[in-house]
Amino acid sequence: MSSAEPLVFVIDDDAGVRASIHRLLKSVGLRSEAFAAAQDFLQRPSHDGPSCLILDVRLPGISGLELQRKLIQSGVNTPIIFITGHGDIPTTVKAMKSGAVEFLTKPYSDQELLDAIQQALEHDRVARRRQVEIAELQHRFERLTARERQVMKLVISGMPNKEIASVLGTQEITAKVHRSQVMHKMKATSLVELCRMAEKLIMD
Repeated sequence: MSSAEPLVFVIDDDAGVRASIHRLLKSVGLRSEAFAAAQDFLQRPSHDGPSCLILDVRLPGISGLELQRKLIQSGVNTPIIFITGHGDIPTTVKAMKSGAVEFLTKPYSDQELLDAIQQALEHDRVARRRQVEIAELQHRFERLTARERQVMKLVISGMPNKEIASVLGTQEITAKVHRSQVMHKMKATSLVELCRMAEKLIMD
């Protein structure tokens, strides 16, 4: 898990808005980086830590909504807070349906923006923790033999050892050993926990 401190990205073609948001974030101890255009932001190396993006809808070149679409297509899930002086319902709906955390119409209060930022950063922290957890579960699952994976699928389906042995064409004691190995390698302390792990792995 990265220990990098949170970073807020700001993309707005208005230098005054960028400076104002930078001062606000600095006043509450948050780091920020500002860009006048989406193209500049896209050239920046990825940040290894919690982050969010404050994004103006109308930008020169790539628009805010276009940037949102590009990030999604690239598999980048940085939470986005849209700000605009020209808010309209269709644009808001489109942005929110695509996963935006908030859509603020100028003028908005400092507290509204700070609340949205904290929500977005927490959203990113949770998502990153989940990614780490799933990666660890995937690593454990990959350590299972082909037979153990087969047994795991049968176990989470609710089959007792005797039925598992029948399906596999083996002895019940052998099925029991495989089941024990699955629990050990997956570090599961109960059937319920193993089922939850399987759900997170989205096993076929």
